[in-house]
Amino acid sequence: MNTFVDQIKIEVHAGKGGDGMVAFRREKYVPNGGPAGGDGGRGGSIILKVDEGLRTLMDFRYHRIFKAKNGGNGMNKQMTGPSAADTVIAVPQGTTVRDLDTGEIIGDLVEKSQELVVARGGRGGRGNIHFASAKNPAPEIAENGEPGEGHYLELELKMLADVGLIGFPSVGKSTLLSVVTGAKPKIAAYEFTTLVPNLGMVMLPDGRDFAMADMPGLIEGAAKGVGLGLKFLRHIERTRVLLHLVDMSSEDPEQAIQRYRQINHELANYDPELLKRPQIVVATKMDMPNANDNLEHFKRELAADDTLEQTPRVFPISAVTHQGVQQLMQLTADLLDKTPAFDSESHDEQLVAEYKAAAPDKETADFTISRDEDGTWVLGGAKLLRLFDMTDLTHEQSQLRFARQLRTMGVDDALRAKGIKDGDLVRIKKFVFEFVQ
Repeated sequence: MNTFVDQIKIEVHAGKGGDGMVAFRREKYVPNGGPAGGDGGRGGSIILKVDEGLRTLMDFRYHRIFKAKNGGNGMNKQMTGPSAADTVIAVPQGTTVRDLDTGEIIGDLVEKSQELVVARGGRGGRGNIHFASAKNPAPEIAENGEPGEGHYLELELKMLADVGLIGFPSVGKSTLLSVVTGAKPKIAAYEFTTLVPNLGMVMLPDGRDFAMADMPGLIEGAAKGVGLGLKFLRHIERTRVLLHLVDMSSEDPEQAIQRYRQINHELANYDPELLKRPQIVVATKMDMPNANDNLEHFKRELAADDTLEQTPRVFPISAVTHQGVQQLMQLTADLLDKTPAFDSESHDEQLVAEYKAAAPDKETADFTISRDEDGTWVLGGAKLLRLFDMTDLTHEQSQLRFARQLRTMGVDDALRAKGIKDGDLVRIKKFVFEFVQ
């Protein structure tokens, strides 16, 4: 079974705040003690945190719904309820977080121990000590806790590597990685041996080091998802230098230049910014009989290509005999020293636009009014429902306060404009009441 998972969808729900309390001081020799109801505690938030020991999103395959605990309710004697602990979820370094409802990228976790709050816990409701006034010194009003945020997220792992090995299947990427690093990728004499990215560290004698990733092989149409294309392309977005491996062992001398052009064409289709990365063309399998002749033909074709702004340097190697491998690593390290990190944002912007086009329109108005088939008026809207959730309906004074809030928002006038009559039923979620003019 494939244990490498680099894209997953999860659901997160932060905790609700604790309810405020209606209470009064009832102590001996303290007449008219006044309100003493405490506030509710804060609900727990959902936090993603980078764990450097993780290399995959495999754990999320079996656990996709995360719920934080609710805050404790307020207590007598003005005591605040306990706040809930935050739920911290470990993710691998290089994880991008996208909101599936809006398409917005809300975080990119690339630093060690970096944290990202993806769902905030609700604040605790206020106890009746906050509602005392000269007109109402003993209020029976308290707030329920604020609901916690809930989101549907997509986590996407983009491997953090300084150097990416790209090329058609079976050009020698895994072999080169195994020679220059301690990685042990699967190597076999058939295409698509590498099904997942492999990562290794290159240590040079001069003390320099860098991370190198062997990507799944690329074929024509990869930018549209053909073969393992998207698995390949996603992980090279963060690389600073690309080693473009081209097989020189074919009996067809045209194959090398054709495949070289196809790879660059797929890079351009996926994200044109990728072609701006420094790229070293590595001629592989130079220990094979036809390799030298094919290399000369390849160089001539490159030199005659008018579409190239600059003819790239071609570096011949044989990973099997180690010919030129150490020199290639030195050249790569030199190039890394003068290459800054790249921000490949154009592809992300395209994805955001696609998500937004497919996402349903979310309510932006303070309140909405509709009518059921049975004639009941239905109130909705983000702000109105939040006020409703935070209203303690067990006390009449709290209900009256909520009615005043609706009137201030303009709900009464809007209902009258739509033709509501005295005695008509109005529903908010499961709560139904009669409208009174």
